[in-house]
Amino acid sequence: MLSTYTPLTGWQEGLWNLAGALDIGDVAYGEGWRHTQVVEIPSFARNVTRAALLDVDFYNEAERDPGLDVQALLVVLIANVLGGIGSVIATEATDTNGAVALALGAVAGAFTGVIGWLVWSAIANFAGTRFFGGTADFGEMRRVIGFSFAPLAIGVVPWLGFVGAAWTLIAAMIAVREGLDFSTQRAIATVVVGWGSWLLIAVAAQWILNVDLTLSRLF
Repeated sequence: MLSTYTPLTGWQEGLWNLAGALDIGDVAYGEGWRHTQVVEIPSFARNVTRAALLDVDFYNEAERDPGLDVQALLVVLIANVLGGIGSVIATEATDTNGAVALALGAVAGAFTGVIGWLVWSAIANFAGTRFFGGTADFGEMRRVIGFSFAPLAIGVVPWLGFVGAAWTLIAAMIAVREGLDFSTQRAIATVVVGWGSWLLIAVAAQWILNVDLTLSRLF
């Protein structure tokens, strides 16, 4: 770990505030100077790695820490953007006007990912607390499920979307179990209810609006 002492300027203050919001460094203040501990692995990357590796302790930490809300959103966005790009490559949609196809895949991935994350979190929280005896609020469920999206990022490699989706379901089961503080069996049931309900909503939206909101692009 490296330590530096740096005087603050106006634009640096803005950057440091952003860094603080994203929790990507350890910072301490002192009379016009900022003491920065530069770590080799920023906390965001470390948290994503722990989430993808199914670290139970991390999901417990994420449940209790509202400061990780932004990181959870970033995980959902990045993972689904990469997955969307990978699905475009896998379907060879880049043969004509590749840059546009990749951009549209990234936008579609981000859009469907964020909607799916919020809907799935809400349904899982409702089902888990009302029907399976769990204890959590929407914010806690949103954070833990958000981080469980991390494995979807490997979908950027064509034809690995299925692996990422399966891995994400396993991570989500652990996230829900730790977030709602109940058994693995109840977590599996909650994930099935949440994921299944989201797929039904997405299929209905696709039929009515002709817009694909499902994760079928990953399979």
